[in-house]
Amino acid sequence: TRDLPIVEITGQAWTGIQALTSGTTVATDCNLSNCFSLSLAHNATLSNPTNLKAGATYVWIVTQTAGSNTLAFGSVFKWPGGTAPTIASGAGQVSIITGVSNGTNVYAAAQTNLS
Repeated sequence: TRDLPIVEITGQAWTGIQALTSGTTVATDCNLSNCFSLSLAHNATLSNPTNLKAGATYVWIVTQTAGSNTLAFGSVFKWPGGTAPTIASGAGQVSIITGVSNGTNVYAAAQTNLS
């Protein structure tokens, strides 16, 4: 075994929310934050994130701009039952994607239709 560094925090710890750019492919660089926002204005694919770290938790806050846009997910996103969620489709509705990484994959769950 090896000694791992331990960081003890009293109070809150957070990273800023990093805005992602809507397009047919949406890129996430996990070196920029652990929390990302996406104003979804296109049918898009959230591509495989770069710079994943084992043990890290990541959050994507997806807001429909006009509604009815779809979001697919890269192959490293792993979902309960193997089925990716259908995100909220109404204008202004929010879906939250939360995942924990093993450094290769993101084991994710979704909360949808938040408004």
